[in-house]
Amino acid sequence: MLTERFAPLLIIVFAGIYVIQFIYDSDRRLFENAIDFAQNQVKRLIEHNPEFYPIYTASGKWNHEGPAWTHWCDGFLPGMMWLFYKHLGPDKPDSRFWFEQAIRYSRPLEARKNDSDVHDLGFIFFSTYYRWYHVTRDAAIRDVVIQAGRTMAERFNEAGQFLRSFVAEDSIFIDIMMNVGIVFYAARETSDRALRDIAVRHCITTRRCLVRGDGSVAHEGIFDLETGEFLRQSTQQGFRGDSCWSRGLTWSLYGFTTAYEYSRDPRFLHTAEACADYYITHTPADGVPPWDYNAPPENRLLVDTSAGAIAAAGLLRLCRHIPDPMKGHFYWSTAIHILRSLCTKYLANADPEWEGVLQGGVYHIHKGLGVGESVMWGEYFFLEALEEALKWQPRGAPAPLIQ
Repeated sequence: MLTERFAPLLIIVFAGIYVIQFIYDSDRRLFENAIDFAQNQVKRLIEHNPEFYPIYTASGKWNHEGPAWTHWCDGFLPGMMWLFYKHLGPDKPDSRFWFEQAIRYSRPLEARKNDSDVHDLGFIFFSTYYRWYHVTRDAAIRDVVIQAGRTMAERFNEAGQFLRSFVAEDSIFIDIMMNVGIVFYAARETSDRALRDIAVRHCITTRRCLVRGDGSVAHEGIFDLETGEFLRQSTQQGFRGDSCWSRGLTWSLYGFTTAYEYSRDPRFLHTAEACADYYITHTPADGVPPWDYNAPPENRLLVDTSAGAIAAAGLLRLCRHIPDPMKGHFYWSTAIHILRSLCTKYLANADPEWEGVLQGGVYHIHKGLGVGESVMWGEYFFLEALEEALKWQPRGAPAPLIQ
């Protein structure tokens, strides 16, 4: 009697479970195929251009004439190799190859741990030596990351309470939120309260001066060097100083999540959430953003897939820290949706001449560099997000509610 009464409901439930399993198995295949394709593309790159650290493609080719602007991307290629090794595990046929190549391409970067001319040491060393240390637990490898964090902290401006950008003494970039984590790391590993204080104060200043009330962000802030007074929002890569450059928004989303992970300061979690909510609210339905949310309509059609990749990676980190499990699950499912769009619409696997992995990235629109191309940070964060997404998707199992 009960069986007959509830039969229609049971049919719906089991049909729903079957559909969920089919969807997640489908996503798993899609994501694993994308990682396999990325491995093939990176093998092709290092075979054709050994010892070369690319930034962006030109007409789909990595090695070309053109300015680098700065060498802030050198960690992303070996970082992808460390991610391949992590994804495969130590026992797969290609694991040893990627382990050896990752070391080969990481080791030449060690001298950069003392590079005080750039604000990009987090990009360089979190993607390489930090991952290397987590594989080997070699204290000498960890010490390289710590020294990079100390060098990064030397950029702190006491009057303005910020880590200055590489372009000028009075300038702060939203990008630095992706690099301040290495100062937090050095502080934690050495129990250095002064380093931690520098990192926290930089985050507070960035939150106050570059993140707006609606969760959008400015790329750059300008300060009075004598008084430390914040003067105005500006930009190097966005449409205007008061616009929201999408890559900067995703740097902020990801960076404030990292700051919260190290500090447990609720202000940083709230800021990451605000940036995530702005991204979700203002991005087109496929989850891939325009290069700048306030660009003119005719120009706004130009997407930046690298911003989408960073957003997916950031959301997959952020969702673990949200107290509301439903909102955490929403962030997780949004990240999966973004990755699905990137894999189906922008993966370069349909073009045998294209040397990158992900098409549709933007480096510097005003300088005409890497527009509609593959860009190394897009490749790296795309792969990071894919690897993280697959951890959440055991075969045949529905997505978890994040708590």
